Amino acid sequence: MRPPGSGKVLEARRRRAMALLAEGLSLSEVGRRIGCDASSVMRWRDAVAAGGEEALRPKPVSGRPPKLDARQKQRLLRYLTQGPLAHGYRTDLWTPSRIAALIEDKFCVRYHRDHVGRLLRDLGWSHQKPERRAVERDEEAIERWKLKEWPRVKKTPRGWAPTSCSSTNPDSC
Repeated sequence: MRPPGSGKVLEARRRRAMALLAEGLSLSEVGRRIGCDASSVMRWRDAVAAGGEEALRPKPVSGRPPKLDARQKQRLLRYLTQGPLAHGYRTDLWTPSRIAALIEDKFCVRYHRDHVGRLLRDLGWSHQKPERRAVERDEEAIERWKLKEWPRVKKTPRGWAPTSCSSTNPDSC
């Protein structure tokens, strides 16, 4: 198991071990002083003998390779911008399950719907929730009502305010 610390911290630890070895300490003593097993010190010593000081540098950890390559991701973006209606869905709303099904259909790659969000975030997309607005909504009529009717039905010119003084609190008026 890798000890805690950044790559630079671990590299400094390995370099310290090599310096202690150069001073003539045994593998066990070096391991005890830096807090590792003697076999690790031996492995680092052999790596330096084979590859020089460069062998002590941290190596990048790539992780699991992506399921879709860059060209496939660009094709996926084109499919998504066409919209769900173009792909046979009855509503114009992409859901993670629909996108996972599209990826499986077009690329023969299975994505769990919970992981589709990460893929989309990497592509620069974000979660969007559509506004719930009636198709028949008339914005001009709403503005006219706000300007004419709202001031008439509003109780006070400033908005809400108490309508009377409290009989038990003389400072309320």
